Amino acid sequence: MSTTGSADRERDVYELRGERTWPWKPGRLLLVALLLCLLAACGGNTTGGTATPTVASSPSLPLPTPTASAAVTGGGSDWTTYHRDNTRSGYIAGVPDPVRLVSLWTTHLDGAVYAEPLVVHGRVIVATEGDSLYALNASNGNVLWHTRVGTPVPLAALPCGNIDPLGITGTPVYDPATNLIFAVAEVSGPRHMLVGVDADSGVLKFSRSVDPPGADPQVHQQRAALALANGRIYIAYGGLYGDCGDYRGRVVAVPTTNPQAAMLTFTVPTPREGGIWAPAGPAVAASGNIYVSVGNGAVTSGDWDHSDSVLRLSPTLQLEDGFAPTQWASDNAADLDLSSLGPVLLPNGLLFIAGKSGIAYLLRANALGGVGGQLQEQRLCDAYGGAARVDNVIYLPCSLGVLQVTIAGGPRMVRGWQAPANINGSPIVGGNTVYVVDRTGALYALNRQTGAVRARLSIEPTSRFATPTLMGRTLLIGTMSGVVAVGIA
Repeated sequence: MSTTGSADRERDVYELRGERTWPWKPGRLLLVALLLCLLAACGGNTTGGTATPTVASSPSLPLPTPTASAAVTGGGSDWTTYHRDNTRSGYIAGVPDPVRLVSLWTTHLDGAVYAEPLVVHGRVIVATEGDSLYALNASNGNVLWHTRVGTPVPLAALPCGNIDPLGITGTPVYDPATNLIFAVAEVSGPRHMLVGVDADSGVLKFSRSVDPPGADPQVHQQRAALALANGRIYIAYGGLYGDCGDYRGRVVAVPTTNPQAAMLTFTVPTPREGGIWAPAGPAVAASGNIYVSVGNGAVTSGDWDHSDSVLRLSPTLQLEDGFAPTQWASDNAADLDLSSLGPVLLPNGLLFIAGKSGIAYLLRANALGGVGGQLQEQRLCDAYGGAARVDNVIYLPCSLGVLQVTIAGGPRMVRGWQAPANINGSPIVGGNTVYVVDRTGALYALNRQTGAVRARLSIEPTSRFATPTLMGRTLLIGTMSGVVAVGIA
């Protein structure tokens, strides 16, 4: 299976273990009250919002006239794309390390949240499987606006899959040049619609089909995070859990200045499968080149079909280069491909990738090397989701616990600490702390240097690929019923 892999079980809702505890000793009440006031800006309801939504439905309004659409970098306290920047580093420096984690608010929405929450203009932007986009007050979780962009597709209407219903799964992206939040919604038909919603008002400015020519929308799934670069929105496709139907991995690109213009399209040159589904989505280098990891294809002998790979595409989606393991054919046959993790761009022109086989590969980003062209390979772990990176240190979402990997001189991979097996979500890093959601429905704060647990807090159940967002001293996590906010104390 190239689209989700045998270990992907988003529909499983893991049982919460443990109770939230707080040492309410005399003398701490004032300190805690002050902290919560600072974190929540001293206002609002800390239990979340259920305000009456404002639903916009104007699909063809003209767009603002932008200058150039710069690469998303998540300046200031905003977090405008998956893991904050186009390299998907998931890192913010200078954040104080926590003594404890504090529950701030919980807001239940109209569906599960598989996409990473964003922060735009200090507001929390959330996409749901109910085909909705929300803006929430960051202080108290109250709904500021709500736009439903379509009717999600029930699982019973699909030939396979494991998300029910299927709406917006891939993480949206914010474009500061147009002030639009771009998201792809699977809507009844089924079909995939790119929508642009005004970040301040929630007004739907446009919508258009982004199903690639010749693709069957019923068997393609848009799980990968969207990317914004080169004045375009990049959208990657895989298939549904179960690998049913005649699908192929694809990337399409739509210009932000004229989203109704003809799409650019790249299709993995395999007869079937080769999905591009890792939740981290395409990574974008400073050059504007696009890097994607590709799942197993239908070919298991003969010439390489560019599946089980890392591919480099030009800004106009021309295939420029690629890498595959020497054993790509047997990987394909055994569903041990590389697309379970997004590519990790590193300093000094290097690229790291790992997948389902347990073997990691270090590559040159400008010369991927073709079949067997790695600089180094090392058995580390099978990895799923999106990694975090601080300089040359990677925090890898291994199925048996987050693993620290340092890229040393040579270059070579050096294995570091590994968290317990249950702490295996897609991590981010704030200051000297790694934040990760575990499979029991808890948020952990780990010492970045040693892996030691600094703090833990039970939260609501999440999807397998949930990853936190960091806004100042507040963490935001999508759950199976909405979003939770956690304070760093």
